[in-house]
Amino acid sequence: MIDLAVANEQETFGRMREPLAERGIRVHHVPASERVVPLGADAPWAAGDYDVGFVYPGRLMEGGVADALLEIPWLNDHEAVLTSRNKAEVLARLERADLPVPESVYVSNDVGEAELAAVFDRFEPPVVVKPNSTTRGVGVAKAHDLDSFLGICDYLSLVHDYRATGDRSFLVQEYLPDATDYRVMVLEGEYVGAVERKLPDEAMQEGQWKHNVHRGAEATGVDLPAEWRALAESVAAELEIPFLGVDLLETDDRLVVNETNARPTIDAETKYEPDFYDRLAAAIRAAAA
Repeated sequence: MIDLAVANEQETFGRMREPLAERGIRVHHVPASERVVPLGADAPWAAGDYDVGFVYPGRLMEGGVADALLEIPWLNDHEAVLTSRNKAEVLARLERADLPVPESVYVSNDVGEAELAAVFDRFEPPVVVKPNSTTRGVGVAKAHDLDSFLGICDYLSLVHDYRATGDRSFLVQEYLPDATDYRVMVLEGEYVGAVERKLPDEAMQEGQWKHNVHRGAEATGVDLPAEWRALAESVAAELEIPFLGVDLLETDDRLVVNETNARPTIDAETKYEPDFYDRLAAAIRAAAA
């Protein structure tokens, strides 16, 4: 048996535990954050406790501690998580690879009001303002006019004035109205499943527009066209990330890569290809070797 350390939330741990056990992999929940961790002889983990890790912890400081204590390889390592977390880097790399992405401008604070106004003028309002390294839609806002846009930027500047803030940057992006949101999963370079993420009608009527599952959106398994699958596979290949969630936005005339996630939540087994867990088990064994 292979012992797998999983730092992801309990939901992912619970879903993968039984299918992987059937394939010779014991899954252990190893939460790295929101806890007290002694660093001496009474540390909660030690080298040799586990053979391999699933994906590197999302909080990179806590991940460094867990990595030092566990001394294991990861399916998605620190570099993979760090790359995917940097939204601007991902978009820049995909743009250079001629893969379709939304029009975007990267802003690194501090930036003057005149420069910000010039950024806003590049777009047809509204615009999306997005912290560069947050997840789950945290801090993402929509600005319909210059005053509201500058107000959002002022707020981000106040946050960035706190000198311990590691990332002092954000993105300004075109808003794609009525876009359909998909999360496409790619494992070892091959498509393994996809869901459409959609807010309930009541939420949309109340003005919600972010289709994150953590914001109340529902994820429904879908079968995507071959070209869309190939696009997601190209993204994973360009970023060199073994297990990747690729977020696609579809409008009437465009399909773009919006974001990526190297720490994706594992959904219900029915939303993946039939051999998903066979392929995941094989990838974990390869990472442990």
